[in-house]
Order: sequence, then structure tokens, then C-alpha cells
Amino acid sequence: MHFVDAKRILSAHNGMNLYRGCTHGCIYCDSRSECYQMQHDFEDIEVKQNAPELLERALRSKRKKCMIGTGAMCDPYMHCEEELRLTRRCLELIDEYGFGVTVQTKSDRILRDLDLLQSINRKAKCVVQMTLTTYDEDLCRIIEPNVCTTKRRYEVLQIMRENDIPTVVWLSPILPYINDTRENIEEILAYCREAGVYGIICFGMGVTLRKGDREYFYAALDRHFPGMREKYHCRFGYDYEIPSERSGELMKYFRDFCRDNHIVNNVEKIFAYLHEFPENKGYEQLSLF
Repeated sequence: MHFVDAKRILSAHNGMNLYRGCTHGCIYCDSRSECYQMQHDFEDIEVKQNAPELLERALRSKRKKCMIGTGAMCDPYMHCEEELRLTRRCLELIDEYGFGVTVQTKSDRILRDLDLLQSINRKAKCVVQMTLTTYDEDLCRIIEPNVCTTKRRYEVLQIMRENDIPTVVWLSPILPYINDTRENIEEILAYCREAGVYGIICFGMGVTLRKGDREYFYAALDRHFPGMREKYHCRFGYDYEIPSERSGELMKYFRDFCRDNHIVNNVEKIFAYLHEFPENKGYEQLSLF
């Protein structure tokens, strides 16, 4: 990893990425795409070492409290966070200044900061987002090799529920011919129901591939799924959107399941919920259970 001084830390929509790159090794990661113009190896993590100072300055200058988001482009709980603790320092500031937070991760390292998440949620609002793609543990270790498996992420969701912290799941991506089975979707959704998630974000059953991301993905197919690269080439060529042939069936099951179990699946409604800051300090949190 290497260290830089960033010029700013919050985006126009109050999102922050404390790192650039990732060490989780997920074979489908869109953040590898060349369009993001990363000037270093993806696993050579760029650390925005002055992020806490920039965040404190930004929070002090805001006229109105809001939700602060992290994890959209890189996971805030990568391996280096154990040592650097940038995410924890930023959560401490969010807690101190009375803002809300939404954290997107695949890692159970988030449990280290459960005390801060609880405190933020008591004072304002905290939402934890987790990505679930693959129920089968062995397959999950291939697709997302350097991060905890889906079962452990489900356990994290359960712990959040026990602490009254609302959760949202990203059901994405679903890889054609690999994890786009009815059984996989059924089991992941069962996890979501048992964990009492507020909502599930799913843009469709499939994956997107761009230059940079596509090459890494195809190399992984060659290593772990012999012949699969050729199958993708024949079916999809160099398309950006790679839909599952089962997309219609799986999306119907997904929508029906969410309706029957009172789980929000309207993406716009979920995003509005993630950005909605409670105006009153002692807000009455929406009952999820």
C-alpha cells in the first residue's frame, strides 16, 4: 500500500472512500475497470491518510446534519483497516458531530466497530449494507476469495438486527452459468428474511463487465471454471451487460419473495431511505421486525 494526501474526502452526495483499490480479490469487481483511471495496481492500496482531518473539516462546515456513506467504490473494512483504523477514526468523528452513517462492506471486520455503530444509531441513524452473491460456501471462496463467506456475512446481519441496526443487502452480481440458480437465490433470500433486512438492492440477475474488469474476470474463469470463458465469449461477446438466461424467472421469484416477506426491493425507495437523515435526535426508528 501507499499513502497520499487527498484534497477532499466527501463527494457531492456525502459519500467517502478512504482507500482506493481492494484486497478482497472478488473475481467480478467493477472497480478494476479502466474507466476509473487508477494509476496503481489494484491490490496496491492507496490510503488517504489525511481523511479524518478532511472529514472533520467537512462536518464542521455543514449547516445541516445528513447521512455520510462509505463503501461504494472500495470496502472500508479491507485487511489494511485492521492496522490503519481510518474507518474507525472517521466513524468516531461522525458519532461526535451527530451525523448518520451508512456503511457498505463484505467483511465481518465491521463488528470491531459495533460500539460506534450503536452509538451513531442511538443519536441519529446507522444502516449497514452487505453484499451477498453466493450461498454455497466453497463456490463463494472462489468468487470472493479473500473475505468472509456469505454465511459469516449473514451472521453479521443477525448481530446488527440484535442491536437494532437496520440493514440492506446487495444481491449483486449474479454470474451466468455459475451462481444464477434458483437454489442460490432462494437460500440467499432466506438469509435476508431470517436477518430481518429492511431492503434488498437488485438491478437484475447478471453482471456487468468493462475493460479492465473483464480481463481479470476471464482470467479467473480460466483458473477455476475451464471452458467458461469461451461460453461467455460465444454468448455475450464484449457486451457491458451480461444477463442470466434465467433472469426473468429469478427476478419474478425475487419480487414475489420480497412482497410476501415485506422486504423493500424498490431501488429508489431504498436509496431514499439510505440518504434520509432523521430530523429529531430521538427519532422513532422504523420497526423492521
